[in-house]
Amino acid sequence: MPLLELRDVSAAYGNIQVLHEISLQVAEGEIITLIGANGAGKSTILMCISGVVPPRRGGIFFKGKAIHNLPPEQIVRLGLCQVPEGRHIFPGLTVRENLDLGAFLRRDPVGIRDDLDYVYALFPILYERRHQPGGNLSGGEQQMLAISRALMAKPALLLLDEPSMGLAPLVTRQIFAIIRRINREHNTTILLVEQKASMALKTAHRGYVLENGRIVLADQAGMLLANEDIQRAYLGV
Repeated sequence: MPLLELRDVSAAYGNIQVLHEISLQVAEGEIITLIGANGAGKSTILMCISGVVPPRRGGIFFKGKAIHNLPPEQIVRLGLCQVPEGRHIFPGLTVRENLDLGAFLRRDPVGIRDDLDYVYALFPILYERRHQPGGNLSGGEQQMLAISRALMAKPALLLLDEPSMGLAPLVTRQIFAIIRRINREHNTTILLVEQKASMALKTAHRGYVLENGRIVLADQAGMLLANEDIQRAYLGV
C-alpha cells in the first residue's frame, strides 16, 4: 500500500480547472518530484494534499485512509507537513521560536530536544542565529529555517514547494544535499515540486511530468533525465 495516493483528482480555482484526473503514488521512503512549466498545476497538487484546495473530483488517500474531505489542521495532525513556496516563516519570532512552533502538536519533550539538535546539526547557522528574528536571516537561511520548522513536526510525509526559489546556486546545492540527507538518515518520505528540473531529478527516486494540469509522463528519475523530450523541454539540452 502506498503511503500517499491520488486517484483521478481534479481541482479548480473558481471556474478555471487546474488539475485534470491526476493519479499518482508515493511509497514510504521515496523522494518523488513533480516537474513541469509554470502553471502546470504542480503547486496545486500540494495544496490539494494539504487540504487548502479541496478537489472537485477524485480522492486523496494517506496510509490507506481518505483525507480529501479533511480540514488542513487535521491533515497536519496525520503527519503531512508542507514547506510552502516563499518559505513563510514568522519574521518577528526568533529562529528558536519558529522551530518551537513546528513542534507545537508534539508531546514528547525528549524527542523534540533530539530533533532540535538534529536540525541544528543539519544547519549550524540556525544554531548560531537561534536568538535572532527570522526576518533578519538571508533568503537561504530562511529556507533552511522553513525546512527545519517542518522537520520539527516529525512528518511522515514532507511536501516541499519550490525550495530553490530565489536562492543562489551554491545555496540551492546545499539545500538539495540536505533533502537527500533527510531522506537517507530518517527515511523521510518527500514529495518535491521544483522548477529546476535537473536538480530535482538528480535528487528524486521517481518523477511525474505535468503539462496543463495533466500527468503526461511518469518514470524513474534517471530515465526522465535521459529522456530526450524531457531534456529539450525542461533541462535546456
